[in-house]
This record gives sequence, C-alpha cells and structure tokens, in this order.
Amino acid sequence: MQNLLLRLGASLSLPGVLIGILFFAVSLTPSLIPRPYVLQGVLSGCSLAAGYGLGVLSRWLWHYLELPALTPKIERAVKALAAMGCAGIAITFLWQAARWQNSVRSLMGLDPVETAEPLKLALIALLVFIVLIGLARLFRMTFAFLSRKFEHVTPTPIARLLGVILALVLFWSIGDGLLLKAGLRLADSSFRELDALIDSDLAPPADPLKTGSSASLIPWHDLGFRGREFVASGPTAEKIGAFFGQPALEPIRVYVGLNAAETAKERAALALAELKRTGAFQRSALIVVVPTGTGWVDPAAMDTVEYLHRGDVASVALQYSYLTSWLSLLVEPSYGAEAGESLFKAVYGYWTTLPKDKRPKLYLHGLSLGALNSERSADLLDVIGDPFQGALWSGPPFESAGWKSVTAGREPGSPAWLPRFRDGSVIRFTAQKNALDIPGAKWGPMRIVYLQYASDPVTFFDPHSFYREPDWMKQPRGLDVSPYLRWYPVVTMLQLALDMAMATTSPMGYGHVYAPEHYIDAWVAVTDPQGLAPGDVERLKAMVSKRD
Repeated sequence: MQNLLLRLGASLSLPGVLIGILFFAVSLTPSLIPRPYVLQGVLSGCSLAAGYGLGVLSRWLWHYLELPALTPKIERAVKALAAMGCAGIAITFLWQAARWQNSVRSLMGLDPVETAEPLKLALIALLVFIVLIGLARLFRMTFAFLSRKFEHVTPTPIARLLGVILALVLFWSIGDGLLLKAGLRLADSSFRELDALIDSDLAPPADPLKTGSSASLIPWHDLGFRGREFVASGPTAEKIGAFFGQPALEPIRVYVGLNAAETAKERAALALAELKRTGAFQRSALIVVVPTGTGWVDPAAMDTVEYLHRGDVASVALQYSYLTSWLSLLVEPSYGAEAGESLFKAVYGYWTTLPKDKRPKLYLHGLSLGALNSERSADLLDVIGDPFQGALWSGPPFESAGWKSVTAGREPGSPAWLPRFRDGSVIRFTAQKNALDIPGAKWGPMRIVYLQYASDPVTFFDPHSFYREPDWMKQPRGLDVSPYLRWYPVVTMLQLALDMAMATTSPMGYGHVYAPEHYIDAWVAVTDPQGLAPGDVERLKAMVSKRD
C-alpha cells in the first residue's frame, strides 16, 4: 500500500495537486445543509479530484500554446512556495471546518459539533481522490487504445479525435444509461415489490366512503404503503369539530397506488371514479395532489388545509414512483410527468362539466418532485377559459420551468429566495415568516403560492453554479443561510449536489422539511377559508407546531 501511494504521488501533476488542494480547502466551507464528517470527506475528495483535473488541463494548455516556461531555479522556488501556501490553507480550513458547520447548525437549532474529525475527513477524501484518479486514468487508457486502432486507417489527429469521442460515448453510456437510468428503473421495480410486501399495521377502513374499504373501487392492498398511510391518517371530523367547538365533516382522501392499474391514464380514470363514488365533487374544495417521488403525501400540508375548511375538503393523489425525489431530479426529472398530467386532465375534464355554482373550488398541490409535476400537469393556456382556483407548490425543484421563469422575472430589489412577481395578483412567494400580505396587492381569480425555504437545496441547486454565483447567494440572504457561505467555481456546485441528497436530514422548518405551521398562511391565502374566528389561525399554528 505504501509503495502504491508513493508511485501514485510521483506520477501526479504538481499544478493539479496545488489546485486540487485549494479546491479541497474551500469544500470545507459551509453550504445549505450541515454535513457529517464522512460525507464531508467524500465531498472534499471529489473537490480535490476536480481541482486536480483542472490543474492538469491548465498545464496541458500552457504547453500546447507554447507559452514561455520558467527557468528551473525559479520554477523550483515557485513550486516550493505554492506547495507550502496550499498546505497552509488546507490546514487552516480544516481547523475552521467545525466552526463553519456550526454556523449552519445554530441557524437550524441543532447542537454544535466539537470537532469536524479532520484526520478522518482527510483520509476519506484521499481514498475518494485515488478512486476518481483511477477512473480518469482508465479513461485515458481507453482513449489511447481506441486512438491506436484508428491510426492504421486515418491521420493521427483524426484518430485521436475519434478516440476521444468514442471513449466519451462509452463512459457516458455506462454511467448514464446503464448505471443511472437502468439502475433507476431497477430500483423502482424493486421498491415496488418491497412496497407490496410491507406488512402494514393499518387495517382497512370500515367507513364505506373511505378509499380501500370493502365498498371502494380500489382494494386496500393496491393503495401501497404510502397510500394506506395517507388514507388512514389525517384529522377526523371529531378532532376538527373539537378544535373549532362545532360540527365538522370527515375529510375525503382518495389515493391510487402504482399496482392498482397498468398505465397512468387507467389509474387516473380509477381515481376519478373513486372521487365520484365518495361524493368528493359535493365538497367545497377539491385538491389534486401530486405526491413526492416515493408516493408520499406530506401530512403537514393536507392536515392543515382540512382543519382550515372544517373537513369540507376532498383530495386525490396518484402514485407514479417509489424513488426519492432528489434522485429522480438528478437522473430523470421527467419522471412522473405523465401521471400528474393524466390525473389533472381526468379531474379537470369532469369538473368543467359541472355547474359552476355547485362544483367545488379546484386546487393543485405538490411538494418537491410533486410540485414540479403538478406545475407541469396544467397548461394555463388550456384552462384559461375555465380556470381552477389556485395552487400551493412547496419546495419547488430547481427544474421547475414555471418557477424559474417567475423567479427570473421578479421585481427589481426582491431577492431570488423570496421574489415578488409583478403586482402579486396571481403569484406570491413565502417562507418561514408569512410574506403573502403585500401592501396594496389584491388577489385575482387564480391564486398561486410557492412555499420555499432559502436553505432548501432541492429548490436552489443550480448547475450553473459551476461557473457563476447564483442570485440567491447575493445579499440580502435568507435568515436560515450561513453568513459564511461563499461561492467558489466548481466546488459550490458539488456542495449543493450533496446538500440536495441530504435535504431531508434538516430539522423541520429548514432545508426540504416543511413545517405544518408554515403551510397554514399559504393555504389561507390560496383557498380563502370562510368562517374563521379571530385567533383560529394562530391557535391552529400553535397546535400543529406542538404536535410535530
């Protein structure tokens, strides 16, 4: 092992090592989500490899352009000074790593860490670096092998070009097609089988109006674990009535699992039939929900709106996957688009046939990947003649086209993490503190609210942070973002990618974990519940915040 490390060290490019060490150092600075030392080591190893690659490329470019080289004596002095300087920076940054992580943890109400485990962190980073350098050298060997094959029939420059192209295609096909997308499908299939085998303690509902009951069009087993959880949970009419001190209705929840039908259109048709059977179209509000990638519907969102409307609410959701949202976003962001569109078209198509004075108000909702697919499900040009009443989209992913367009077109002076869009009559944004009461602004017939936290990397991951500072990093920043966060080329993108994978590890009310009390003001703005007494909203916030 020692000889292997010595041979590896002797073969490394000094400019690559120097830039790599700088990248390693700045990767220790904070981002949006607190990182344990193991994951920090992985991130730092990737950053070290990225900086090394950039250094190798810059050295090659210097020689290719035939720029003047330093004299041996000056070059040795420069290398020695640069090596000492980079090593000093790395040690200093390792020393500060715990303080930087605590700057994020304190904002989220977490206990501080005493140490960032610098030695263990550095060892993990070194191992990750060795693996990545090995893969890079395997690519170089593949390129050289393919180039030699073409040199027999083509000039050397063309042979090298073909070698590079074929090596890139080969590695990309393996990485993207085989390991990622094929793995995504395999994992989805495996989790589907596992979901069907989960022995839930939840018994089928006795109420015939409940989805999954003996009278339901959808068997209890076909709801899947997440569907059974959604249907069986939530406030009852008795609990809602006790809170308000007056009678309430039993909320209607309809859910169709992946195993209930073969195609998204068939599942959507089944959902519509179940809505009709349960009397959902006789309620005052109907919410079309697109769940997260795992099929989960956030109870923080649904419980609160059912309380606000005293149970006079029906909601419907259609499962499309078993995978976590961040993985789908990185690998295949269109995952679930067909399901969201099919459900909306089925429900909206029937809803438009009903008398306008007797049908429920129609709303859309989604969290995370569900928000993205919910946003995609309804083309505003298709519904402008008979629009639905509004939408609440929480934690909208960075891939959301409508969200990106509105954020980019925000009013000057409003921050990217809490934009103000035009006159606020159609679209508004809010976060932990209610920002929906805009002076002088009046809601129009359609109300759309984005609930997002400045510390949510699912929303604020930006692939362009590879080479430029995202707007949301500029001042003023969100209150839940570390003041020590800085933009660094390449490294910031890697930090945000890891943050996205860890987005749900934050405490409730930060990152990608949305608190029920923060949903309440958003639902009030979107659905305008009637009959609330003074103090009801604050009492409800206090109740749900204590419960969670």
